[in-house]
Amino acid sequence: MTSVGQLHITSVSEVALAGITEKDAKRAGYASLGGLQSELRQRAEGTIYRIELGPLRADPRIALRREASLSPDSHRDLRERLNRLDAHSVDGPWTQRTLEVIRLYPGVRAGDLCGHVGQAIERFKPNVRKLKSLGLTESLEIGYRLSPRGIAFLKGLR
Repeated sequence: MTSVGQLHITSVSEVALAGITEKDAKRAGYASLGGLQSELRQRAEGTIYRIELGPLRADPRIALRREASLSPDSHRDLRERLNRLDAHSVDGPWTQRTLEVIRLYPGVRAGDLCGHVGQAIERFKPNVRKLKSLGLTESLEIGYRLSPRGIAFLKGLR
C-alpha cells in the first residue's frame, strides 16, 4: 500500500550484476547502467533481485470508506473484527473508544487524540491504521475523520 495506491508485484527473481542491462537501470530510475552498477558494487555482499511491478491498483480502502450504509451482516462482521482487535490488545478495548474520539475531534493531531483514549502515540497511530484498513477512518492533512462507513458503523451500535 502506498499513498497513491496499491503496488502489484508480478515477479521477484535473482539476477547477476552482469545480467543487468541499460534498460533495467533506466526502468529502476537510474540515469545510466554505470550509476546503478556503482551503487550495487558499494555493497560488500548480498543478492541482487529484479522486482517487476504490475499496474498501480486503486487503494481498496477507498471503496470501503465510501459505504454509507452497512447490511446487518457487514455490521456484525465488522463488530466481530473489532472485538478481536480489542481482545488481543494490551491496552484492553480501544476500537470503539478510538472511533468515538475521532468522531468528536476530526482533524485533531494524533498527539492530542491519543490522551483521550489512554494510549501512547506509539500505540495510537498503528491502531488508527488498523481502523483505516477496515475502511472506518480517513487520514487528513492533520488528524483523522470517520469515513461514511465509520459513521454508519457507529450509528449501528446505538
